[in-house]
Parts: sequence; C-alpha cells; structure tokens
Amino acid sequence: MSVSAGFCRDEFAQVRSVFDEQLEARAELGAALCVTVDGEPALDLWGGYADPARTRPWEADTLVNVFSVTKTMTALCALLLVDRGELDVGERVAHYWPEFAANGKAEIEVRHLLSHTSGVSGWEPPVGLADIYDTESAAARLAAQAPWWEPGTASGYHALNYGHLIGELVRRITGISLGQFFAAELAGPLNADFSIGTGPEKAHRIATLIPPGATQFDMAALDRDSVLVKTLTSPLLDIAETATPAWRAAEIGGVNGHGNARSVARVQSLISCGGVLDGRRYLSPDTLDLIFREQADGVDMALLTPLRFGIGYGLPHPQTAPYVPDGRVCWWSGYGGSMVVNDLDRRITFAYTMNRMASGLIGSDRCDRYLKAVFDSAGGRR
Repeated sequence: MSVSAGFCRDEFAQVRSVFDEQLEARAELGAALCVTVDGEPALDLWGGYADPARTRPWEADTLVNVFSVTKTMTALCALLLVDRGELDVGERVAHYWPEFAANGKAEIEVRHLLSHTSGVSGWEPPVGLADIYDTESAAARLAAQAPWWEPGTASGYHALNYGHLIGELVRRITGISLGQFFAAELAGPLNADFSIGTGPEKAHRIATLIPPGATQFDMAALDRDSVLVKTLTSPLLDIAETATPAWRAAEIGGVNGHGNARSVARVQSLISCGGVLDGRRYLSPDTLDLIFREQADGVDMALLTPLRFGIGYGLPHPQTAPYVPDGRVCWWSGYGGSMVVNDLDRRITFAYTMNRMASGLIGSDRCDRYLKAVFDSAGGRR
C-alpha cells in the first residue's frame, strides 16, 4: 500500500514508487509532487508531515515557502506585460523606472534583470531582512547603487532582490504591486493556491521548514567584497525568520511565494502548453521564444556554479541539472530543493515542494530521483 496520498496515472507509477521510498526512508519529512500533461494533472501526490514533531500530516492543501521557485511566477508576470506590449525586454530599465539610471545603470536593459546579468544582485551592505519587507523602499535602494560587475557580461544570481527589481517594473507599469498583479492575472484566473505575500488566514496550512545542514560555502573564509558574499549576505537569509508573519506578508517576489506542487504546476503549465491554458491564450509563441533566448552560459558569479539563463528561467545544463532534459525546456529551483520544470516538447510540467531542506544550492538528490523517474516514464512523448 502506498504511503503517499493523491493519485497518479499508470504511466507514472514509477514516480510514486520513488516518492514512497523517500517518505518511508524519512529522507523526506513532508513533500508534494505534481506532474501535468497537456495542462491536466497526471500525478498529484503528497505525504509525510508538515512539522518536525510529526504531529501535522502533510495534507492536500498544505502550503510551503518555495523560495526561488517564486522567481518563475515573477518572471511570468513580466512576460504577461511583454505579451501585452507594455514591457520590452530590450528596453532600458530606466525607461520605465527613471531613478534606476543612477550610478552607471542607465544602459541596463530589462532582459538583464530577468536573466540575472544586471550587475545588481543584492543590496549594498549593511542591510537586514526586515529592510527588504518594504518593497518600494528596498527597490529605491537598489536604484541608487552601482552595479557590482559590468552588466550583461555574466550572470550573478539575483537571490533575494529579483522580485524587487521586476516587481518595481510591474508597479510602475500597472500601478499595482507584484503580489496583487500575480493574484489578479494568474493565481485568480487559474484557481491556483499560490501567493506572493501570504496573510495570517493561511498560517495554519503552512509547513514548517527544516533548515539544511552546512552549505558548501564558508562565508567567513571568503572575500567580503566578492559578488558571492555580498549577494548571499546582503541580507543573510535566516530560515527561522521565514516563519514570521512579517516575512510571510511581505511581497518578496524572489523568495517568499507560498504554494504547493499542485499550484506551482497549475500556473507554470501555461508555459509547457505553449502559452494556452483552459482555452485562454496567456502568452504568444513569440513571447515564449524569448524564454529560450540565451543570455548567459558560464559560472555564475554569485553561486560559483555553471548555469545557463534565458529570459526569466534557467535553461538545461548537463552538469548542474543532469535530469533536466534538453530541448525546449525551462526550469528553476528554490533554496532547499523545491523545483519546477517546464518541457514544451512533451507538454509536461513537473513541480516539487518539500519542508526538509537540502544543503545544495540547486535541487537535491531527492528531486533528481523524482525527475529521472518522471522523464523515464514520459519516454519519447512528443
């Protein structure tokens, strides 16, 4: 008998077996998996516990902070505006946000923000987590500072500030906040239980995160002026702080989206389905093509990991993400291991959320197993 709840079609039975193994071995505390094919769920599983004491079962509607998977939702908001002709990825950021031109940033383009190549991958220190909760004030700080490397020459992961940068463009163009725009244009129409900025009414459904063990970087041993250190410590992310009402309520479009595998897959499947979901076209073929226009391919300056970025998403890389297939595939992962993969060739979206965080920067061994099982099961589907 399966230890996970939910359903899966017969062709994805292998995925359920792998998921059950991870739950039984306690590699997972609590987690959820969802796979959509042609926009419809083919697998929707959950299991384990939402708290370290194992007193709260992980339910069908359990939510969790998915960290940087949020960036894919923020990118979608920008792509919607591109599709409507209100935002141009080749236009200077300062065209929409004049203050951003300060300190040598006049020529930075929107595509540089969306591909982590702007040179503005964090805030000039000192800055604390509480300082980034007021998104307009935090965005103003970013507008005033100089880039940390020559824009457009390399990627440097915009770890915590991605949503502040893109969100300010959304606000300047639409007059509403990123979280409001996402709710009105994507989560609402798609009936997806995902939010950027989460109120207290959902607190009882949010799983408790278990921090990872030691990371691969000893910050104290690194140059404090390096892009890596400044990006990952300005501010330093404290997992305990992410359980506070202040963190959850803030609209941090880079890292504090709350949802589950089902809601992530629901929204992101509009990508794998060619921009059309439920009979409604959200993105044109030309806008989808932008995602796959490579902007960077090399060792990322903030993560010291080989990465390929298109516009708004990561692109397949055999070394960093070996189980993300080649082709018209875009993906991204959140701190601790959450992940979404959109395969336009197979019209498949894969989403994974969990509360036991892994120590790696990109994905996890658990997620690799699930991804391998999914694409082994999908085979040559086209």
